[in-house]
Amino acid sequence: MNPRPRLLLALMALACFASVAGALFAQHHLDMQPCPWCILQRILFLLIGTVAGLAALLPEAAGAARLSRRLSGGLMLLLALAGTAAALYQHFVAAKLPSCDLTLADRIISGLGLDAWQPEVFEVRASCAEAAVSLLGVPFELWSAALFVLLGAAAARLARQA
Repeated sequence: MNPRPRLLLALMALACFASVAGALFAQHHLDMQPCPWCILQRILFLLIGTVAGLAALLPEAAGAARLSRRLSGGLMLLLALAGTAAALYQHFVAAKLPSCDLTLADRIISGLGLDAWQPEVFEVRASCAEAAVSLLGVPFELWSAALFVLLGAAAARLARQA
């Protein structure tokens, strides 16, 4: 694997982990409490960041590097598409509902047990309507969707170049 894909993977991982750090800062210091769809997006960012980080660290065997780039790129693309869908659903549907209890996002979080394992990171603390906040005049979830789109484009490029 030449240095360019490694750098792109490392930047993708950094962007994912920085976005979750930013969300945690907003939650704990700016009192922007997360809804189930916010938490689901955090999970997806952490998954993409982990896949990107691991792919960047893989050894440089010619055939293995190409295969790992193709597989990791494809997996990250799927996760980015899921994240984009979650962010858009939050914006266009969930934010307009009085309650988002027992939605798909809520069931995934509860089913994984992440809210009990790390409540400071994964516990749902607001309804979707309450969590509808803006950053620089743009809804938080649209920032998230934009990052997912960029990550998906980078992942597709990695997979295609392999």
